[in-house]
Amino acid sequence: MAGMSGRFSTVIKAKINKLLDRAEDPSETLEYSYQKQMELLQNVKKGIADVVTSKKRLQLQQQKLEQQVVKLDTQARQALAQNREDLARVALERKQFAQGELQSLDGQVQELESQQQQLVAKEQTLRTKIDQFRTKKEVIKAQYSAAEASVKISEAASGVGEEMADVGMAMQRAVDKTENMRARANAMDELEASGAFDDQLSLTAGQDDIDRQLHELTSSSAVDDDLAKMKAELGQGSAPQALESGEGTPQQERPA
Repeated sequence: MAGMSGRFSTVIKAKINKLLDRAEDPSETLEYSYQKQMELLQNVKKGIADVVTSKKRLQLQQQKLEQQVVKLDTQARQALAQNREDLARVALERKQFAQGELQSLDGQVQELESQQQQLVAKEQTLRTKIDQFRTKKEVIKAQYSAAEASVKISEAASGVGEEMADVGMAMQRAVDKTENMRARANAMDELEASGAFDDQLSLTAGQDDIDRQLHELTSSSAVDDDLAKMKAELGQGSAPQALESGEGTPQQERPA
């Protein structure tokens, strides 16, 4: 059972791969790959912009801290000039804290600067690859279009291919029908030449003549029957006898 399922899975995968091969258009695949690379390039550019933005914010904080260090140093000097050592100490402590923050920001800015340079280098490398891919893409698309056109022309010229196969089958069916009609026409001509149709016509005519004679015989028999009946009726009636006796009676009564 496991072997059967594995074989079935293999057949299904083979069918799917065949369908994918038919559906896949190299031009569309290349365009899709190019779009994906352009999206990646845009993401790299966005990353560079984000790094630059973060670096600019840190640099602004650096400027504020530098200004604050200068200000605290000035305040400490003014406090010492006025014999306010306690205030001078507080100002110097704040100055040292600001300088520590400034050093930390310097490290972060340098790190962001390094990331920016790496992203810029990657962006340039990726752009070069995309330019090369775009050129190669156009070449491959042109070659594929030329090859596809050549295949279609060759199929049309040699009569192969699905469309030409359909045309060939339709033409063969038309030829077969034409041959059948010609065979029937020849058969009809041969039968007509041999007199087969005349025999059929004479047979039909003979049958019609017999029917006519039978009808006439039937009609004549009916007339004879009616005539015999009328003769019998006249022979059995008194009208003819009276006519005969009447002819004699006037002769007897006529005066001498």
